Amino acid sequence: MPVTPVALAHAENLADFVAASPSSYHAAAEVARRLEAAGFTRLQEEEAWPAQAGGRFVVVRDGATIAWVVPTDAAATTPSHIFGAHTDSPGFKLKPQPTTGSRGWLQAAVEVYGGPLLNSWLDRELRLSGRLALADGRVVLADTGPLLRLPQLAIHLDRGVNNGLSLDKQNETQPVWGLGDPTQADILAELASSADVSASDIRGYDVVIADSARGAVFGKDDAFFASGRLDDLASVHAGVVAMVEIADRTPRTKAPIAVLAAFDHEELGSGSRSGAAGPFLEDVLERMYAGLGADASARRQAYASSWCLSSDVGHSVHPNYAAKHDPVVQPVLGSGPILKINANQRYATDAVGTAAWRTWCDRVGVNAQEFVSNNAVPCGSTIGPITATRLGIRTVDVGIPILSMHSARELAGVSDLYDLARTAESFFTA
Repeated sequence: MPVTPVALAHAENLADFVAASPSSYHAAAEVARRLEAAGFTRLQEEEAWPAQAGGRFVVVRDGATIAWVVPTDAAATTPSHIFGAHTDSPGFKLKPQPTTGSRGWLQAAVEVYGGPLLNSWLDRELRLSGRLALADGRVVLADTGPLLRLPQLAIHLDRGVNNGLSLDKQNETQPVWGLGDPTQADILAELASSADVSASDIRGYDVVIADSARGAVFGKDDAFFASGRLDDLASVHAGVVAMVEIADRTPRTKAPIAVLAAFDHEELGSGSRSGAAGPFLEDVLERMYAGLGADASARRQAYASSWCLSSDVGHSVHPNYAAKHDPVVQPVLGSGPILKINANQRYATDAVGTAAWRTWCDRVGVNAQEFVSNNAVPCGSTIGPITATRLGIRTVDVGIPILSMHSARELAGVSDLYDLARTAESFFTA
């Protein structure tokens, strides 16, 4: 059946969000920008924080953002409902001494970031995006727009390519960005120009390559949404939309503290100061509860009745590769968000979490599906088990089903995207 107009509007809003978030640093900034526009107060970690009750706040650490809405009657033991996601996506990152090339071509020296589907990056218009650290101590965001391309070798020069394409990660993934002598060019100048700074002032950079094409709705009855970086900006966006919705309901009483935690570096294992394995969330929760008068014991009481909903994409059954999936549990695009289950705790979901998830979905009339891996195809993991291990908070792993995971351009169901945001809103207010 056709998707609703509000679900289509949600997908268009997501397309705007992804376009504004070509790197994790841009995503963190866009989350903060949208929430500040909705009345959230931006806090700085190096400054004292105000009293918390009745407030709405957001803080950015590098490529991660945490935001929270505190009920007016919140106390030292009020539980938190934490919606977790991540801002980074698989792809490529700019190396030191990045300007290279040969035989009349200018190329960019890049390193593989995470586990991308390498062939999906071929023959696309790509952009350089990230942050620049300057000589005067400032850190600015930079984005070139369409600049680069990874051109595939013509079939005439590789007659066996359709029997299997394998790319050498060093020699065959260096994109072109111009013509000329690399000793007379500087790709950092392109980045500097986009940020209106001087290339000579750049002292450091964290810059990735991103697909420049805008997300699009298509298919019969507008069922599909294709975009880069749906893993995991689809979840980050759902959390932002839900936070704005619940923050507008003032005053909030007899409700949990709603927390959105959008971490960086999930695709690398989350081990950084802005990743889920780092201290960012614990730092924020400690200061937040201190603002409510909590000591360590009261904070642990609050944690004992808190929940974390770890939201990341999962696999829809693929019509051409059905044998890769569980033979019975086969979620499909357009049939609702997914509950992710794994016997080996690669996902944190358990029986109690399953029951809670179904309750949050039922509250807003959202149909949900289950996901479990084929025993012969081991699954990945998420921020869920990491967060549960660090904080001891009950955690459930969920998400939306997609195809082409880790492609430069992934495929989701329009209705699932909206239903995830609705369920996040239900979770925040349960």
